[in-house]
Amino acid sequence: MSEETFLFLCAMLHPAMEKQDTNFRVCVPLKKRVAIALWKLATNSDYRSIGHLFGVSKTTVCRCVQEFCKAACTLLVPEQICFPDQQKLKKMAAYFENRWGLPQCVGAIDGSHIPIIAPKEYHCDYFNRKGWHSIILQGVVDGKGLFWSVYAGMAGSLHDARVLRLSTFWELVERESLYPACTRNISGVNAGYYVLGDSAYPLQNWLLKPFPDNGRLTAEQLTYNKKVCRARVVVENAFGRLKGRWRCLMKRNDSDIELVKSMVLTCCALHNLCERHGEDYQHEWDTPVAAEPVVPLAQGAEEEGEDVREGLMRYLNS
Repeated sequence: MSEETFLFLCAMLHPAMEKQDTNFRVCVPLKKRVAIALWKLATNSDYRSIGHLFGVSKTTVCRCVQEFCKAACTLLVPEQICFPDQQKLKKMAAYFENRWGLPQCVGAIDGSHIPIIAPKEYHCDYFNRKGWHSIILQGVVDGKGLFWSVYAGMAGSLHDARVLRLSTFWELVERESLYPACTRNISGVNAGYYVLGDSAYPLQNWLLKPFPDNGRLTAEQLTYNKKVCRARVVVENAFGRLKGRWRCLMKRNDSDIELVKSMVLTCCALHNLCERHGEDYQHEWDTPVAAEPVVPLAQGAEEEGEDVREGLMRYLNS
């Protein structure tokens, strides 16, 4: 993070983090407290090591991280991650179409597991299918890899489709009427804005996914799947860059679940801030991550949007 972006961040969080010296104690300067919190998020080093590095106590480091994340969730997250208005949706759709040839697409959705220490209560709920405890981060990104919806904190054992149903994103889509907001005729089908998901998600008018590979797909369906999967890489890359910058999301986090949740949301907002400020990303930061297995949606689950998918398939094959 450059000095310019760091100072911008300090200025934004100043109202919630500023403290006054007292007759008994001189407070740690704001810039130092922000730097301590950023170091923790970026490295996931233990509190004691960070305390030695910055010349403060372990308790002070813990307090700085908590205060920073609380301030970020109050001031930074709403500013950096918000549901787009109609004008923004139009620009997002145009960018996606110019880059990947998918009309009306405004983003891609996926989930990622964040490692945690087993909680004392209901620890079995957090034990995921890969064999460790986690909470789930569900993110929706635009064509540039910027998050415009994030939801974190659900137990790692939940299926992606269940997380979607329980998330604020589902509520926002229904409330903001994402699908019928601006329809366009695509090969004889009126389609509104939509996002792309993998086979774990339910097919909806506003959420399109690949055709299930049953070994009998037509040439048109295979072409559709290829182009949709190629465009969905944008959300996978976004998660990769997010975790590459903020290693607290890669290693097991021993904080309590509520703090981990606020750390995850804070990191997503910081990701957007760094991307918008043109912060350099070094590819050597990348850490190989095993592909997360996709558990297809159970057969018989309620779905809709088949006509929209068929229309897009015909469009992509024309």
